[in-house]
Amino acid sequence: MEQQAVRIVVVGGGTAGWLSACWLAARVPGATITLVESPDVATIGVGEGTWPTMRRTLQAIGLDEAEFLTACDASFKQGSRFIGWATGAPGDSYYHPFTPPVDADARALVRGWRDAAGDQAFAPAVSVQPRICDLDLAPRQRAMSGYAGALNYAYHLDAAKLAALLARHGVDKLCVQHVRAHVTGVEADTAGDLRAVLTREQGAIAGDLFIDCTGHAALLIDGHFGVPFIDRGDVLFNDRALAVQVPVDPASPIRSQTDATAHDAGWIWDIGLPTRRGVGCVYSSAFIEDDAAAATLARYLGRDPADLDARALRFRSGHRAEFWKRNCVAIGLSAGFLEPLEASAIVLIELSLGALIDGFPADRAAMDIQARRFNALFRYRWDRIVEFLKLHYVLSRRDQRYWRAYRDPASIPDRLNELLMLWRHQPPSIADFPAVDEIFPAASYQYVLYGMGHSAPPPGPVAVDADAAVRAMAQAAQRGRALAASLPTNRAYLDALHAAAPRRALETL
Repeated sequence: MEQQAVRIVVVGGGTAGWLSACWLAARVPGATITLVESPDVATIGVGEGTWPTMRRTLQAIGLDEAEFLTACDASFKQGSRFIGWATGAPGDSYYHPFTPPVDADARALVRGWRDAAGDQAFAPAVSVQPRICDLDLAPRQRAMSGYAGALNYAYHLDAAKLAALLARHGVDKLCVQHVRAHVTGVEADTAGDLRAVLTREQGAIAGDLFIDCTGHAALLIDGHFGVPFIDRGDVLFNDRALAVQVPVDPASPIRSQTDATAHDAGWIWDIGLPTRRGVGCVYSSAFIEDDAAAATLARYLGRDPADLDARALRFRSGHRAEFWKRNCVAIGLSAGFLEPLEASAIVLIELSLGALIDGFPADRAAMDIQARRFNALFRYRWDRIVEFLKLHYVLSRRDQRYWRAYRDPASIPDRLNELLMLWRHQPPSIADFPAVDEIFPAASYQYVLYGMGHSAPPPGPVAVDADAAVRAMAQAAQRGRALAASLPTNRAYLDALHAAAPRRALETL
């Protein structure tokens, strides 16, 4: 297989399929990209939160940020706010912002916060972003160039509209071949590689490399290759969700963060877009009945359960034993799924594509080497995500049966247990996460650990410059005041952007 002549077949549409097609078309010169999408299969379409990596992704495939924001009914995301996770008492909430803490040694940072911040929570003491989120402010000014910001940010978006935008962009600008056909089978060569997918409408579609974006069906990686699914339900118990869309007043504030509100047997996501909110109740069927979960969501929304009209979703938490098998790479839900607590679904698509392109095989012999590296990297990443999600639960002091079960030592991964023991004496630091490109940095663990009320470690034997950390926090607070006075609200920013959309469209004609 020579790189310049490679035929890449993406099987499945949606966010995973169209992101894959667009990124590969933009980054693999000379490749022929064909996306095969069944007219009979609907996409899941509820992934509404991204990571800041999405800015680089959209820029890499040549999409204008203003076009993306308006076409996808998108808004800015600057982190997550967790409500009721520690105790469930009034006022129990904390932020996991996207902007890292002030630049300081981890020990000095936590010592300075403990000694100088008084009763101020960890995140607002060490980062300006919680203040900006509390005020519903945008992370950038309109005059800034696309994808630039005063603070780190990602997006909330309409997943169905994102897939439609990527499809238009892929076909019109990146020469992706879009085939509407239902896959009925595959054709393999004598060595075991895929040679073609067989379709009802278009016959055989041949390729050199196949990307399985067929969602939970996993038609290629599982249906053909039979790669096992590793169930992580022994660590993460949630297996169902109810999702609704709630219209909003056109003048209402748009939140800068995803809100995740704990309930007796799970949690509720709440995502603000310019025209609606996406709200969903995540829960474990082992601890609450479906009707009771619907009633929980209805109470949150102030509705009668009979009027809820929620979309019911069922899922298994877990991932494939291998993600790249011979000449097939599973990306998106076909590779695995975990509850959307830290919006890891879309970022795993981006990371998978980045790793595939960075190690794109020059020939068939190199493919097996790259596949082994890819599989090792993503098994590491899935393990780290599982541990990080589990951290949110094991630190809770809520006393319902569900939350007690999450604290059962038998359900806590060994590596996380060891880290929790270390963090009694020292804060999370880069030494705990040695990989070159960790999926969650030490700062993320600090935000969750101290946001959930974990005790700051006592002074250790190593001298630290806590005074420097205190000065950095004071400077951050000053910057926060300046940003609060200068940044527009999300509503003002996005309303002005939408108002200017017709003029931008005319300018591109």
